[in-house]
Amino acid sequence: MKPRVLIVDDHLELAETLADGLAEQGFDASPCANGKEAAKRLETEPFDALVTDLRMPEVDGMGLLARSRATAPERPVIVMTAYGAVETAVEAIRQGAYHYLTKPFRLDELVVFLGRAVDDARVRREARSLKAALRDEYRLDKLVAASPAMRDVFDVAARVADASTPVLLYGETGTGKTALARAIHATGARAGGPFVAVNCAALPETLLESELFGHVKGAFTGATAARAGLFADAEGGTLLLDEIGEMSPALQAKLLQVFETGDVRAVGASKERHVDVRILAATHRDLRERVRAGAFREDLLYRLDVVPIEIPPLRRRREDIPLLVERLLGEQRAKHPRSVVERFSGDAMARLLAHAWPGNVRELAHAVERVVLFGRTPEASSADLPPAVTRAPPATAGASTEASTGDARTGAVLPIREVQRRYAVWALEQFDGHKTRTAEALGIDGKTLARWLGLDTEGKP
Repeated sequence: MKPRVLIVDDHLELAETLADGLAEQGFDASPCANGKEAAKRLETEPFDALVTDLRMPEVDGMGLLARSRATAPERPVIVMTAYGAVETAVEAIRQGAYHYLTKPFRLDELVVFLGRAVDDARVRREARSLKAALRDEYRLDKLVAASPAMRDVFDVAARVADASTPVLLYGETGTGKTALARAIHATGARAGGPFVAVNCAALPETLLESELFGHVKGAFTGATAARAGLFADAEGGTLLLDEIGEMSPALQAKLLQVFETGDVRAVGASKERHVDVRILAATHRDLRERVRAGAFREDLLYRLDVVPIEIPPLRRRREDIPLLVERLLGEQRAKHPRSVVERFSGDAMARLLAHAWPGNVRELAHAVERVVLFGRTPEASSADLPPAVTRAPPATAGASTEASTGDARTGAVLPIREVQRRYAVWALEQFDGHKTRTAEALGIDGKTLARWLGLDTEGKP
């Protein structure tokens, strides 16, 4: 589709000449000799760019620039001006115009700058759409869980998403702390700002300080250029301090200062800079134990621990596994479109449910990706699973297809609730009907076991 351009000049002949010339260069250009009429057209017609003279009666070029910016902020505006009004043209640039041309100018000059302006605006629109799509993908309502424990986690996260309050995420490695932090950011009021994450355990103290707070040129050997730092990069958004329990006491003191004043000072700088950043932190360690050991500042813990959220390990929320497998399978099939794997067999799912998952969701994701890469049939079997999973006692042993995800007679795929019921029935048989021991082995509570079995809380169907 040809880019639509509005040409405005109180000398209609000039506007028409430019419009005709642009039409020959692949633009859909419309001439207009009245600033007031042009202002109305900008509000009602979808123009991709505006080319306007600066000095016109009633509504001049600066007025049109302001109205265009108000109705379509990303629409590029090129102003035309006489030599004596260059200062006004420069002011137009300050107020958002893309470029200015001094009369007289050649048509090819306008074509070049107009083409660049339209392309730049298109790239910005695409980037904004992509950013919005990615932001929506990471929202809390996009995360999947069936377990009461994770639903509680999501509920707390949703309640604090719009706040600027620090959140401290606890959980074993691989439970999804970073994913939850990103979801809190994407769901909250700062979703339009950047999300920046840093692993405090991955960098030495001196480098981490520079990464977080920035440095000036020459602050230390190798500092050949100034760096703003991650706090500056996260301005208006969220900074995740992952594995904060590994941060050195010296950096903890500097971080505490940021909490108290909102100011950061780059390494080697003489002045501080105020930042508007929400801080989220994550750790797999017991920070209170670290405080008792003298490895973590108690006053910093109080600042961070305003809203603590503990993410349970996967072995304590096994009812989430079928949902996670379904989502991970879809993601990996999109990533590897040549894969033939479409689903997991009942035996494979039973083994996934029986595995302890010491690496939690991250380990499960790797297992699903392996199956997608190496599986040779539409229905992946237990033989396609990683050795660490297949070494676990098979959930279907001694129970035929009782824990299967499919009906052996019809080949139909069963609903997840039926998969859970069959697995729970099999597990209960292994413990001679002892519900408490069965629930403990499955890593769930008694109410969840009753729900899996299709019973009420009193054990009645």
